Amino acid sequence: MRTYRIQHTTTYTYDSDVTGSYGQFHLTPRDLEWQRCLDHEITIDPAPADLFVHEDLYGNAKSYFHVTEPHRQLVITAVSHVEVGLRQPDPDQLALPWERARPLDQPTDPEAWLAADFTYPSPYVEVPPGIEDYIRASFTPGRPLGESVVELMHRVHADFTYKFGSTSVSTPVSTLLRNKMGVCQDFSHFMVSGLRSLGLAGRYVSGYLATRPPPGKPRLVGADASHAWVGCWVPGAGWLYLDPTNDKVIDDSHATVAFGRDYGDVPPVKGVIFTESSSSTMKVSVDMAPADPPLEG
Repeated sequence: MRTYRIQHTTTYTYDSDVTGSYGQFHLTPRDLEWQRCLDHEITIDPAPADLFVHEDLYGNAKSYFHVTEPHRQLVITAVSHVEVGLRQPDPDQLALPWERARPLDQPTDPEAWLAADFTYPSPYVEVPPGIEDYIRASFTPGRPLGESVVELMHRVHADFTYKFGSTSVSTPVSTLLRNKMGVCQDFSHFMVSGLRSLGLAGRYVSGYLATRPPPGKPRLVGADASHAWVGCWVPGAGWLYLDPTNDKVIDDSHATVAFGRDYGDVPPVKGVIFTESSSSTMKVSVDMAPADPPLEG
């Protein structure tokens, strides 16, 4: 297990007073079989009149706040310590022919009905004409699921160009299929759409990458902000998580925050403001670096 300190700061600046700010965020790392959130603290400046947290449909910690003090700058800072280990799916389950991994064809698997929610199109992940043809080059008849999905990851990484600012969160998958350009959320939306085109369960994951990796390990793309990757459901073994932006199965440099059907389910921070301001800026900074675990008590 590796221990990291993660600091995520979002700063909004306005040219006129904001009299009310409502927001929500997904910034708390999850507790998982291979990951443990040791502590987590949120600071909002100005201080909110209301702040509460609940668990959403997928088990993510989802927070809401309401700032009523007039302000021209809003700063949201999350600091967490998290232990991350390696996720090791069962190789025998990864050898299952991919056609037998469709959740809707697994009526006796108690987890299949949960995975089935990730087989359908969602607001930010359409399943456009043409994507199934792209995907089937990796998913040939009878091929093992693990082998197929890893090759798909390799192809997405090779075929797509990482270009910041070339897309938005609402860029449709059909545009990604045509242009093959974007950032981590686009790589992930595309790959999730492809899995769903075959009736497989594809999950969008939001989290962080180590900005200062351990000695000897390369720095990864997308480490200066929230990152995104993909989960593929494996019957009897849970989920296999893959990072198409960096062409790798996730490891102990990835810290998971939340997962859902697409970006819209798990945005790091979003909100609504009441103001006469004509312009605003947003600045995000993220640092995930190796650290000693916090002291108990």
